Amino acid sequence: MLRLCYFPVQWKYAQIIMIARPRKPPTEASSYRPISLLPIMSKVFERLLLHRLDETIHIDSLLPIHQFGFRNNHSTIQQCHRVINKIKRSIEGKKMCTSVFLDIQQTFDKVYNRGLLYKLKLHLPDHLYLLLKSYLSECYFHVKIDDEISDYHPIRAGVPQGSVLGPLLYLLYTADAPTTQDMLMATFVDDTAILSSDPDPVRATEKLQHHLNLLQNWLEQWRIKVNPTKSAQVTFTTRQDICPPVILHNTHIPVKKEVEYLGLHLDEKLTWKTHIKAKRRQLELKFKIMRWLINTRSQLSLDSKLTVYKTIM
Repeated sequence: MLRLCYFPVQWKYAQIIMIARPRKPPTEASSYRPISLLPIMSKVFERLLLHRLDETIHIDSLLPIHQFGFRNNHSTIQQCHRVINKIKRSIEGKKMCTSVFLDIQQTFDKVYNRGLLYKLKLHLPDHLYLLLKSYLSECYFHVKIDDEISDYHPIRAGVPQGSVLGPLLYLLYTADAPTTQDMLMATFVDDTAILSSDPDPVRATEKLQHHLNLLQNWLEQWRIKVNPTKSAQVTFTTRQDICPPVILHNTHIPVKKEVEYLGLHLDEKLTWKTHIKAKRRQLELKFKIMRWLINTRSQLSLDSKLTVYKTIM
């Protein structure tokens, strides 16, 4: 396959299993979470190819420093530290830190394949580019619900769901997202945060709006969709000043007092009250589920109960 630059068509057929979302109407397609099942041999070869790609081009050198998703030695905790550090320094310096948290739609499903191949050709040697071109072409899927199976349909956009190479291809596709000086951009795959800090609230917003204007042109060029109404603008400060709202795609991004990013609930004064309440609520639900095992009538030893409780926490 490496010599012929050819990926077998038989390995490019995906079966989509539909998982119903809780408390959603069963008659709507949006009420289901699709899970893509790919041939095992395809995944084995993809993992081998991933090592070959990394040996050839050193993948980390092609990815921006703000992207922490699906990368070795990068984690959500480290990305959270970058964001929190920026906010804390702004608050301690009596500055206005206005930020935007973007909602990118259908991350892997809507990747523009011709644009992806164009970017791959810029960075990869010919034989690996031709192999990936074969890998991305002539892909098909069918949907299975209970015992019913649909006909096969061609996949005309996106990277293969459930694949080993899919996340890497998306990271390479979005690696050239515009960045500007004095701005913090934090991305974890599609979870994107952009932070602007300045003593003057108007100036802070102007810098953020300038970055969004550059990003908007890039999004339109590469056909990546962002939903401005589901995005959020939050200003982190202890001052009484207000930062003006920003616009994306001619739509005002909603101004909120708190936002959730990578599991953290961030409020405008960074008091952590909302986060602590949310985590306590989650812990109480987990505790109720396990109460039958660690209640006073359970025959488990006290040490075992304590171990279970700490694991839940």
